[in-house]
This record gives sequence, C-alpha cells and structure tokens, in this order.
Amino acid sequence: MTFTAIDFELATAAYTSVCAVGIVKVENGQVVDQFHSLVRPPENKYMWQTTRVHGIKPKDTQAAPTFLELFPTIAGYLKGSRMVAHNEKFDREVLMKTMRMYQLDYRSLELSPKWECTSEIYRKSGFKRTKLSICCHIMDIELRHHDPLSDAMASAQLYLKQDQITRALIEKHFKTEEQPEI
Repeated sequence: MTFTAIDFELATAAYTSVCAVGIVKVENGQVVDQFHSLVRPPENKYMWQTTRVHGIKPKDTQAAPTFLELFPTIAGYLKGSRMVAHNEKFDREVLMKTMRMYQLDYRSLELSPKWECTSEIYRKSGFKRTKLSICCHIMDIELRHHDPLSDAMASAQLYLKQDQITRALIEKHFKTEEQPEI
C-alpha cells in the first residue's frame, strides 16, 4: 500500500484553472508526507460558482505561486507513483491539461495511464452513491469537503480502508434497520 493521493480545486470550469492542490504520500499503509498549496490560476480569474463550492477567492491566490512555479514540487511527489484520487479521471485530466498548457511533458511523471479511483472501487463494492462525502461518512473518515488536502487525505483513507467496505455497509444497515441510502 504505497501510493500518492491527489486532489485539485478549480477557479473556473476550465480544467487548466487550478487554484489549489492537495497531495498525500502513503508508504506501506502509512501517511508519510503531505503537501497543500493555493495556486494562482491564469489571470487569477474565478467563477462565482466555483468559489461558492470551495470558498477560494481571487484575493486568496493573488500572491500564490502559479502551477508552473509549483510544478517541480508537485512532480517530486508524483513522479513514478501509483496514483489515487476520488473520481480519478477528473484529477488526472486536470493534471494532464494543465501540464500541456504550460508545455510540460506529462510522460516525464511516469504515471499509469489510469489511476486508482476510490469512487469506482466503492461503487463496485456495493455503494449506490459514491460522492466523497457519502463514502467518508459511511467509512467514518473525517472530511472538510473541497479543501484539497482534506479531500486527498480522505481519498487515501478510503483506499486504505477498501477491505473494510463490506463490514461498513453491514454496520450501516443494522444501525438504521433499513437499506442504507449509499
């Protein structure tokens, strides 16, 4: 169980508008390092809809480093890692498209073409709904949703707890004495 979990927050609907990143390194089932940074998106532009979700505003990222400035640090966490994310396709595409925008070679990170996806793992294991907040509630994982470090940590914990899914579903069922809405 050695992997890296990641989560991005966006300033707009564009996948290249990263405004925050959270990364959690796990070695042999133990969290060994974590990284969080605000990121100044292109032109420091935001949509009110995204700010409403994560609470990050232009004033928060005005002095933050750009993705390009942060990339050496991010690459140090990611290079050659087994990657984990909740809805991996989103975070993988954000990374790929943002790197492409800054003319960085995604292949240099030596990552798998598809990452481990905790949403998919939990869906295949019997969860009817796999929003991060729902999975964390059922699996008793602390979450400050849309804080990228908390989301990355939650993804890491969900990945580590995947062998406990069946027990959690049974316990939830007997606590409510009816079919849990999961």
